[in-house]
Amino acid sequence: MKNEKNAKLPWYRRAVRWGQTNLTEMDPVHCDLNWWKDYWRKTKIQGIIVNAGGIVAYYPSSFELHYRAQGLGDRDLFGDFVSAGREEGLVVLARMDINRATKEFYETHPDWFVVNAEGEPYTADGRYFSCINSDYYKKYIPEVLKEIITKYHPDGFTDNSWKGVSRQIICYCDNCKRKFKEECGADLPAAADWDDPVYQKWIKWGYKCRLENWDLFNEITREYGGDHCLWLGMVSANPVHNSQSLCDLKEVGERSQIIMCDHQSRDALNGFEENSLNGSFLHGLAGWDKVIPESMANYVRGVRSFRLGSNPPKETQLWMLEGIAGGISPWFHHIGAVHEDRRQFHNAPPVMQWHAENETYLYNRTPVANVGLVWSQDNIDFYGRDHANEKVALPWHGFVRALTRARIPFLPVHADHIKREAKNLDVLILPDLAVITDEQSRAIRDFVEAGGSLVFTGASATLNEWGERRKHFPLESITGIKHLNKVTGAVKNQTSDWKYYDAHNYLRLPEDRHPSVHGFHETNIVPFGGVLHMVEAVNDAKTQMKTVATYIPAFPIYPPEFSWMREPQTDIPVMLAGEHSSGGRIFYFAGDVDRCYGRTHLPDLGDLLANAVKWAANGKIPLKVEGPGYLDCKLYQQDGRFIIHLVNLSGANQTPGYVEEFLPVGPITVSIQAAGFAPESARLKVSGKEAATERNQSWTTVHIDSLVSHELIILE
Repeated sequence: MKNEKNAKLPWYRRAVRWGQTNLTEMDPVHCDLNWWKDYWRKTKIQGIIVNAGGIVAYYPSSFELHYRAQGLGDRDLFGDFVSAGREEGLVVLARMDINRATKEFYETHPDWFVVNAEGEPYTADGRYFSCINSDYYKKYIPEVLKEIITKYHPDGFTDNSWKGVSRQIICYCDNCKRKFKEECGADLPAAADWDDPVYQKWIKWGYKCRLENWDLFNEITREYGGDHCLWLGMVSANPVHNSQSLCDLKEVGERSQIIMCDHQSRDALNGFEENSLNGSFLHGLAGWDKVIPESMANYVRGVRSFRLGSNPPKETQLWMLEGIAGGISPWFHHIGAVHEDRRQFHNAPPVMQWHAENETYLYNRTPVANVGLVWSQDNIDFYGRDHANEKVALPWHGFVRALTRARIPFLPVHADHIKREAKNLDVLILPDLAVITDEQSRAIRDFVEAGGSLVFTGASATLNEWGERRKHFPLESITGIKHLNKVTGAVKNQTSDWKYYDAHNYLRLPEDRHPSVHGFHETNIVPFGGVLHMVEAVNDAKTQMKTVATYIPAFPIYPPEFSWMREPQTDIPVMLAGEHSSGGRIFYFAGDVDRCYGRTHLPDLGDLLANAVKWAANGKIPLKVEGPGYLDCKLYQQDGRFIIHLVNLSGANQTPGYVEEFLPVGPITVSIQAAGFAPESARLKVSGKEAATERNQSWTTVHIDSLVSHELIILE
């Protein structure tokens, strides 16, 4: 970040634009460092990530079993990159990849590798998976780190495979047997069985073992490279993905001076809005003063990946812009040092150059949002189990998309941080957060008792930290909801095949409409497609809940002559709302509307979710954006100014597919509510214009004629 004061900061506080040339084995033969130095200048980067060792060494390692790149010969390609980077004044991180090795390595040290219950090693593409509890991690890799530090003095290390094998594999090597017995007092579990207490212990133990290696590697790098030589690993910002590799994101965030995020593009479930979420998600764990670079793919990603082909430029650029809006630092990523498809080198420069010009407004700022979306690793593991995408990711994504679409600023909040974040929030959302601890449930109750509002869905808070059903619903006293421990409308077939109609159910809206169903005056029914928990209102609770919508059971879809409601009216509540005696508001979706919306993106369901949050917020949402389009809207505060970042996602969220054109929308009216704030100017840092401001009591309003890809509004 640009000024004399920042120049004195450690590298991990000042390097905000990054580049990675992910080397292939034949790059030592053809790589042109002068070309890359020119590209580094063009992209305005301040740091590079370059392959050093692990699965493949790109330098002449002294370790005989450290496999060298096929084309390395007598060249020291890593050393050449380090020298070139230093000449350009760049921070240099050595990239490692340590989770597998050659057959020769395995045959020399068979006790260092992952094996099944019969003692047979796990392999992939001729490589053998190393065990995180063996001396491969405990002794060999530390020696490799020492060698690299001694020879090249990198500023730090990254490693995208530090977590070892996924939780789908139980390693039965002698190291794991001995360590688990000593620390957990039991033999390793015979199989993955979520109802087995030993397997549950193994899951928790797996997280702990990986954090031990994180700490070990940082001890080594700091001892031999100095206090600022950090070992950083790499993490995805998707908590479900991290659960598969037993990576505890909360603990990693607490340990990290900088988080290197390996989350390269959108996927089939999540749209571009996920990347602004990635920023707020990781900053919520590490702090908003930390830099969080994210690897952004320039090769083709999607239903089919092409490592050497150029991703469509606007696909890459929109992903980058969304990340920047959420507090992500851009990091270009190319596979290989030489390319015949040179189009990919035009993707990143325009965004990186804009980022450099506007860096002042993109850091040292805090988000302005009073809605918290709660998550936890335990809920993913012990509620999601082997179906975490269905049980956890879909409800989460449903709320993310609904809030984004409704232009409601929000922040991800870890369940352990509810008490810490409560003072900044007016609304907490529990998206089917079934697993909570006693301490977390106390924090939720305290939040509501202090006047906060709560929106929750499905099985939220019905399970303890191990995924076992609680005898008593711990939020009953504040919500006025009693669980009957029964579900109805069980959906077995989520399919478009009309012969299966168990998901063909609906919500019925009563004549006396609650404010949360505003906009539905032309219909008495809303398509649903989900399951619901049977509950009843508690008469003597501090919150008197009233039914907002009831359940219409499924009936045949086909043939059309049979498609009529067999039971058009029930008294089974799907949505309930009430006001707590403290002044907060409570809204409960007994039906999994969040999961259904995450699955189908049916606008009606998104509107119901967003309306519930707006009602719960009771007029306190600080940002209002009016006009056409699907916009992601972020609000920040910084040194006497407000910053609004709007990203235009209109037409961009259909998958499979790629963004080929930006679709301009407008006019757009943006208003923020900030008592005592009367800005003298409104600058538009993308279009390069000045805009007039209007004041109405505590609201400041700005008008934008047209929004193409994004706009950064500076009010001061």
